Amino acid sequence: VFPSHYDMFVGGVVGAGESYEEAALREAEEELGVSGLPRPEPLFRFLYADGEHTWWSAVYQVRCELPVSPQVEEVAWHAFLDDAELERRLGEWPWVPDGLEAYRRLRELRAG
Repeated sequence: VFPSHYDMFVGGVVGAGESYEEAALREAEEELGVSGLPRPEPLFRFLYADGEHTWWSAVYQVRCELPVSPQVEEVAWHAFLDDAELERRLGEWPWVPDGLEAYRRLRELRAG
């Protein structure tokens, strides 16, 4: 939906008959090129709407201690940024808008 934009999350569409949790795990394993990840922890859900696009987003967290090999069809470049580097890049790089909204909500959640 947003080609040539950076995304700080892995994700995708929930398949027919699939739960949000199953989709989160499947997408993480597919996009990161790993298997055997632990069960994702649900964090929050929100309705994303920007005037052109509207969809429900469910944000999960999972720790990956494995070496990753991202799916080349979906990931052109990857790196793991610390919080300070990510904050610096927010104003410099074009980001997928739903990912920015999810990140804003994640920061609020972490801040309490």
